[in-house]
Amino acid sequence: MTIQERQQELIDEFADIDDWMDRYGYIIDMGNALPAIDERLKTPDRLIEGCQSRVWLDAEYRDGKVFYQADSDAIIVKGMISMLVSVLSGHTPDEILDAKLNFIDEIGLAEHLSPTRSNGLLAMVKQMRVYALAFKNKQ
Repeated sequence: MTIQERQQELIDEFADIDDWMDRYGYIIDMGNALPAIDERLKTPDRLIEGCQSRVWLDAEYRDGKVFYQADSDAIIVKGMISMLVSVLSGHTPDEILDAKLNFIDEIGLAEHLSPTRSNGLLAMVKQMRVYALAFKNKQ
C-alpha cells in the first residue's frame, strides 16, 4: 500500500466519526494498538526534541525500506505517532521524503491541536524524515 493510499484509508476512517471527542477516542485507540517499543530503545537520543510529551522514535533500515517504532507517555500523542508510523513505515527513504502528509489537515487534526501539540506533531514528522534522509545518504 502506498503512503497516499494509507493516508486515504485514515481519512475515510475519520470521515465516519463526526464528534471530535469520538475522534480523540479513536486516536487514543490507535495509540493503544501501537506495538510496544523495547524499553532499551527509550533512550535520550531517541527522544524527539520539540515535543511537550516524551516521544521516542527509532528507525530500522532493511531491504531498502524504513521501519519505525515509537512510543509516548501521553495517550493522544501516542495515537498521533501511531498514525505517522502506520503511514510512513515500510517505505523507501525517497517515498518518505517526497510524501505530502495531507491526512493531518484532511481529518481536521491540525485545527484541533493546541499550539504545543501542533509543534510536537511537526517535530515527529521532521524526525521521521531525518531518519529517512540518513538512510538515503547511506545507500
